[in-house]
Amino acid sequence: MNPAASIDGNTYLNDTSSLVDRILERHLPADQTPPTTLHQAMRYSVMAGGKRLRPGLALAVFEYAGGDGKKAPDTIHKAMAALEMVHTYSLIHDDLPCMDDDDLRRGRPTCHKQFNEAVAVLAGDALHVLAFDLMAQTGSNRAVLELAEAVSTGGMLGGQIADVEAEGREVSYEEIKSIHTRKTGALIRGAVRIGAILADANEELLARLTVYGERIGLAFQVIDDILDIEGDEKLLGKEVGSDSKNQKATYPAVIGLEKSHDEARRLINEGLAVFADEEDHVLKFLARYIGQRAY
Repeated sequence: MNPAASIDGNTYLNDTSSLVDRILERHLPADQTPPTTLHQAMRYSVMAGGKRLRPGLALAVFEYAGGDGKKAPDTIHKAMAALEMVHTYSLIHDDLPCMDDDDLRRGRPTCHKQFNEAVAVLAGDALHVLAFDLMAQTGSNRAVLELAEAVSTGGMLGGQIADVEAEGREVSYEEIKSIHTRKTGALIRGAVRIGAILADANEELLARLTVYGERIGLAFQVIDDILDIEGDEKLLGKEVGSDSKNQKATYPAVIGLEKSHDEARRLINEGLAVFADEEDHVLKFLARYIGQRAY
């Protein structure tokens, strides 16, 4: 179990994103393959860019845990594509008028603006199905179940409905923590665990990495809340202030902006504490990268 090369998290993700794009190109249907409109919408959304954090985390954990690089194209690479497709499907649906009603995503029109609402719904559905197809091709039932748990009503979907139901009303600290842990944190936690599972990590290591995934996953959404107030729209690629406009339940709305910064720092530090006795490696850099997004 050798630490990865000492590069910062942003550089790692930039380097990894080109690999993720090649993997996605390999597994997405061609845009001229019928039904062409659906496949074009899938590709439009998936290939819109982004940091590819979830597949990047899965790969970093796989390598950290000693995964077999020769098996990567059949295991972790397919899992990486699946994770990015699930993430993209969630964004397509999240942007719909019945949800957050956003016009921009990653600096360009959202899927329902570029196509229409019906196509956007179906593109998200199709990506969801393809993601599970690819995860099943890894040959790991446990990885498939891990993805299902991350997306389930106990994970991302449960967090999303709780988020919708919390709009326009006061929520407690425990409630906002629960919403964010499920809505965003669950898939990041799942990406970390899937990387470890496909590397055949032992249960002790898997448990440690799970703590890391949980802390940085929640921190990511806390920081997203902060950036919706303090962020640069050009850098974010989406409208800022939409949470307030939509009366969303956010950490700054519940505990204030200063305490939200404190909470994000605490969570990142707890994630880093998993590797307290180790030299710097890519998982530590990725945690710091997530934390530095707000500073």
